[in-house]
Amino acid sequence: MNDSYGTLIAPDTLRLQRSLPGPIERVWQYLTESGPRSRWLARGEMDLRPGGEVELMFQHDQLSEEQVPTPERYRTDDGCHRQQGRILACEAPRLLSFTWREADGGDSEVRFDLAPEGDRVLLTITHSRLRSRGMLLSVSAGWHAHVGILVDRLEGREPRSFWPAHERLEAEYDRRLPRQAA
Repeated sequence: MNDSYGTLIAPDTLRLQRSLPGPIERVWQYLTESGPRSRWLARGEMDLRPGGEVELMFQHDQLSEEQVPTPERYRTDDGCHRQQGRILACEAPRLLSFTWREADGGDSEVRFDLAPEGDRVLLTITHSRLRSRGMLLSVSAGWHAHVGILVDRLEGREPRSFWPAHERLEAEYDRRLPRQAA
């Protein structure tokens, strides 16, 4: 399961699942608290109530010890990509959903569902309202690479660099996902 690719569950919606070491409260911290989240995704505050603000500050180059430059198309002046949104639902420790501001100015939606499975936790990420193929490919590769880093962190391994994984996965998702998607 932890090597499987995300799948389209609608033309504009990706679903990705991973089995993580528990307990569920630990995984919840990695989703909701800036410190743990900054080790696999992005730092930033979340006001964990419906309507609360979400600010994510991505510094992909700092997610592992291996330093690989950011591809030109993703570079920013300060090396930090910022996302803002609003909490749609928060039911600790099982559900977190928020909007995600896209480059085209519209909002997509990210939903994390956690379900205990013995001493493991099933993480389901559903990212919807992806309005273009380019957005769908970037998001698919991004979640796949980020969650790979999360798995490594939770399993006690040093993760590999984000960007080489993202580039490889984006090409693979381009081959795997139907052309009519999004």
